[in-house]
Amino acid sequence: MTEAFNQADTPERRRRNRRMLLLIVGIFLGTMLVAGALRFSGWQPPTTKNNGELLHPPVDLRRFAPALAAGGNYAWNQDQRLWRVVVAPPANCTTDCDRIAQQLDTVWQLMGYRADRVEVLWLCEQDGCRAPAPLGEDRSLRLLRANPTLRALLPGVDAASGLPVYVIDPNGFVILRYAPGADPGGLRADLSKLLKLI
Repeated sequence: MTEAFNQADTPERRRRNRRMLLLIVGIFLGTMLVAGALRFSGWQPPTTKNNGELLHPPVDLRRFAPALAAGGNYAWNQDQRLWRVVVAPPANCTTDCDRIAQQLDTVWQLMGYRADRVEVLWLCEQDGCRAPAPLGEDRSLRLLRANPTLRALLPGVDAASGLPVYVIDPNGFVILRYAPGADPGGLRADLSKLLKLI
């Protein structure tokens, strides 16, 4: 039996086994190197990449209780598990507001059965503002009374021409910002992913 074992353990066979072991180790280390290079280059798979600008760190709005235009305060009730889409238009906003309102109404309707977990917050620039026509009858719309402190906390709200849109998580943190003119399909795609999380 040892004679058969010695015949099977030839120098050629040992070299082949070593090559196979080195190949396995090379494949393992190579995949680790490629994964590390992708990670540190900032690449993300398309399924995990968001369309909006991810805010680092997220803005904490929990300590602010915005006043509703109709009276009372808006509560950041995390038990309701609501996602909020926020628009903070400037005073005398007309065309841009109507366009954004139409887009948000479409996004809200396309959410289907999950639409009841999304609210649109319209932060007025001045008291007595009204919602644009497309959102006027929407049960998910909440008009917020003018609040300069809250408005100032929204990153880049007045930095560019147009209306940025923000997403607030159920806990009251602003986590995403969409630049003026951003594709509303990106907002819908991101909300769809977020609604599956909670």
